[in-house]
Amino acid sequence: MEMRGMMGGFYKISEWIMRLSVINVLWLLTSLPFWFLFITPFISTQAEGDAASGSLISAVILMAIAAPFTLFPSTSAMFSVARKWVLGDVDVPLFKTFFRNYKQNYVQAMIGGIVYALLFAILIIDFQVYLKQISGFQILAYLFIALMLLLLISMLHFFSLLSHFHMKTIQLFKNALILTIGRPFRSLAMAIGAVVVIAISMRFTFLLPFFFGSIIAVYTFFNFNIVIQKMMLAKEQAESESDEESDDESEEDKSVNLEKKSQD
Repeated sequence: MEMRGMMGGFYKISEWIMRLSVINVLWLLTSLPFWFLFITPFISTQAEGDAASGSLISAVILMAIAAPFTLFPSTSAMFSVARKWVLGDVDVPLFKTFFRNYKQNYVQAMIGGIVYALLFAILIIDFQVYLKQISGFQILAYLFIALMLLLLISMLHFFSLLSHFHMKTIQLFKNALILTIGRPFRSLAMAIGAVVVIAISMRFTFLLPFFFGSIIAVYTFFNFNIVIQKMMLAKEQAESESDEESDDESEEDKSVNLEKKSQD
């Protein structure tokens, strides 16, 4: 029996808290090596100057090596669950759906992780170099920030595409780039939402283990689904107009043939 009123509202809220927290914990556990490497520089002894820069670069390289095999497959699985929720299947079995998609999309997620991790590592290291070690070129550091933001948006589109369509990996990269550039306002809204969630989670750190990744996944796929629905609707309208034009042309051809026959 479905609960209604205020108690029903509290029950639904508690259900969503449970769903989001379970998937977020699964995501963190299956990508634990990456997060261990991520937090190590923050809890280790603080270095200064060149030692700090060298430590950061080493950490970035290690994270770039670990990410394709841990973070990216687990994030792909999390997006697959988020897709189910956004499309209305809110009672999907969480563990089964997560690990089934983790296994199914592992190879493509790993390949995507190799590419994105390499690009992020290059941009982060270049940002560090231009910001602190090359005088007079600090302005270029902001260019790398913009490029990292575009790369982040493209990566979010990549995960959404991977969870929603059966495509070759090269097509996933291509379409992720097209969506990033071709839908700038929606992509910007996606990036702003992700940054806001990250900022809130960093401010209230107790949210990190339970909602950080899962909320970003749901918000990202929600925006992605809006874009895809609009594109599919536009395609259907174009095909409908094309069919109508072809029907009109065929009717005109028939009338011309009838006129020729009557003249004969």
